[in-house]
Amino acid sequence: MDGLRLALLLNAVSPAVGGVLVRGEKGTAKSTAVRAIAALLPEVDVVAGCRFSCDPAAPDPSCPDGPHEPATGEARPARMVELPVGASEDRLVGALDIERALSEGVKAFEPGLLADAHRGVLYVDEVNLLHDHLIDLLLDAAAMGASYVEREGVSVRHAARFLLVGTMNPEEGELRPQLLDRFGLTVEVAASRDTEERVEVVRRRLAYDEDPEGFAARWAADEDALRERIAAARALLPRVRPGDRALRQIAAVCAGFEVDGMRADIVTARTATALAAWAGRTDVRTEDVRGAALLSLPHRRRRAPFDAPGLDENKLDEILRRFEEDDPDPDPDPGPEGPESPDDGPGGRGPDGPGGPDDPGGRPQEGAAEGAREQAPPAAPEPEPSVPGQRTGEHEAADRAAEADDGAGGGTGGAGGERAAVGAAEPFRTRRLDVPGLGEGAAGRRSRARSAHGRTTGARRPRGALSALHLTATVRAAAPHQRARGRRGPGLLVRRDDLREAVREGREGNLVLFVVDASGSMAARKRMSTIKGAVLSLLLDAYQRRDKVGLITFRGADAELALPPTSSVDAAAARLERLPTGGRTPLAAGLLKAREVLRVERLRDPSRRPLLVVVTDGRATEARRAGGSTPVERAGRAARMLAGDGVASVVVDCESGPVRLGLAGALARELRGTRVTLDELRADSVTELVRDVRTVSNTRRAA
Repeated sequence: MDGLRLALLLNAVSPAVGGVLVRGEKGTAKSTAVRAIAALLPEVDVVAGCRFSCDPAAPDPSCPDGPHEPATGEARPARMVELPVGASEDRLVGALDIERALSEGVKAFEPGLLADAHRGVLYVDEVNLLHDHLIDLLLDAAAMGASYVEREGVSVRHAARFLLVGTMNPEEGELRPQLLDRFGLTVEVAASRDTEERVEVVRRRLAYDEDPEGFAARWAADEDALRERIAAARALLPRVRPGDRALRQIAAVCAGFEVDGMRADIVTARTATALAAWAGRTDVRTEDVRGAALLSLPHRRRRAPFDAPGLDENKLDEILRRFEEDDPDPDPDPGPEGPESPDDGPGGRGPDGPGGPDDPGGRPQEGAAEGAREQAPPAAPEPEPSVPGQRTGEHEAADRAAEADDGAGGGTGGAGGERAAVGAAEPFRTRRLDVPGLGEGAAGRRSRARSAHGRTTGARRPRGALSALHLTATVRAAAPHQRARGRRGPGLLVRRDDLREAVREGREGNLVLFVVDASGSMAARKRMSTIKGAVLSLLLDAYQRRDKVGLITFRGADAELALPPTSSVDAAAARLERLPTGGRTPLAAGLLKAREVLRVERLRDPSRRPLLVVVTDGRATEARRAGGSTPVERAGRAARMLAGDGVASVVVDCESGPVRLGLAGALARELRGTRVTLDELRADSVTELVRDVRTVSNTRRAA
């Protein structure tokens, strides 16, 4: 927790650092540490009665509650405001009373959470699950120190300077790179593996449960000392100036790690300055630059969506060493230091800091990916049979080969036919696969949906609080009643019943459920690397389109839910990388497993529409049942059940070789879905892909 402690304290000293993103596994006291920082912040003086916490010494001239008369302020503790994941835009930034604005011409503004958090702490738990447009608003306010609310030409601005802290569990999905970059610092938190340390954590927790007041009193002196040190560092901060040498060091480090843009340089400079003030110095030293880089650069080093954040400390030390050789001017003589030197405390190169050997966060190597990926050779063009599905001698021979590939002699196709996992080929940009119709799911970038953002397509009476006024429709509704309402002047008399809200159409994120054939027939022709590359490409597309994903694999005797539906596309990519192959092809089991998963998800999140992506060559080679149906018949029956549920589906046809049985195409017809070859999946392919399954809807209606 030392790195987290230091990052929070540095932001308390200098809110200009830009906030902290705390990444860590569940149960590591991330929220506890964040809530503790609010109690350590010095009290703030505010204008009495101001809802926006204006400083009486320098009140905000644009405060909606202003102008403020010169008066003595009142002191109160700094607030910690929590933003829930399901918060609306109006709850975050505040809301205007549109009715009064239209009829009376006044700005009746109800402050939001940004106003409540001014000069305090704004905490977002599970920030990676927050809607992207809310994160944009939040980070814009944090960067500008102000919040703007615009509604149909009515504008309100108020100050919003706060310490922004977000926590997240990477297992539940990553933040987008452009949003990661907006957080000043990032810290990886993991539970200690040291027995004595874990025992001490449990001992303190039990002591707190037994006597909360006594426990707080025991640590009151330590908290007072920290509070005083924060105040002293804040007072010293204006006198700390990074010299040209420190700025050149920072630029060399950021250039050496090839970070995008200039925000990393600015944040690192502000953090190094805060580190110097925290140590009680007015000069920025090399150790300050190093400690700042360890906190400000790891999340800016992700070169691809599936790369783990991290910083190669050996490379950092090498860059600083080369800088010392090129610019040997020594640091200024050491000045007076505070009670804790950066080398001895968290954030320095001591054993407890992010640079020390005992850092529990681990050291992800620069640009490390989940595993090595193999580049599969391109498949040669192969002719389709003149009549798909027609049985010929060549087809029967291919069937016998498939049985051999799947390990037909293995009875049930158990683990005896398992092959080691192979790496995925390089991913490529795929064409978009849509769900037909108009949904109302979570905001995303895949299928058409009614949403709060997008192009306006109509108007309706408000459902609850009015958030997006349709001005033309409102005026049209109010106009016929002006004489009856006694209108005499130029103003428009508007009643609540006249208000109309805009109906907008945008894009939604979907649940993309992958059902991947991992049987021996897929691996025998050395195709698994190419197939994994295709699935990885679809996962990358799902990441960019804000989808949830799930992964089902089938081989041997049964199907397995390798990854339950989640927002963590990185986790799906990791599971795919380790996927073994071999055994028979229980296609029906895979489809039935998909139907069950979709049934459960429909109960959990009925507004999120699913897209089923089946990656297979269409073969089904389960052990035959005495007197029962064939594997192909069972697979067809399962596909028809999914089609009857109205599940939109795409079959990625992986069949190759000189003889094509057309089984994947037959499966797509049973699913009432679309068949796509691996070549057609590529966005740069000259073959035109049917991008969605709207034609399937038309076929159903015609039938």
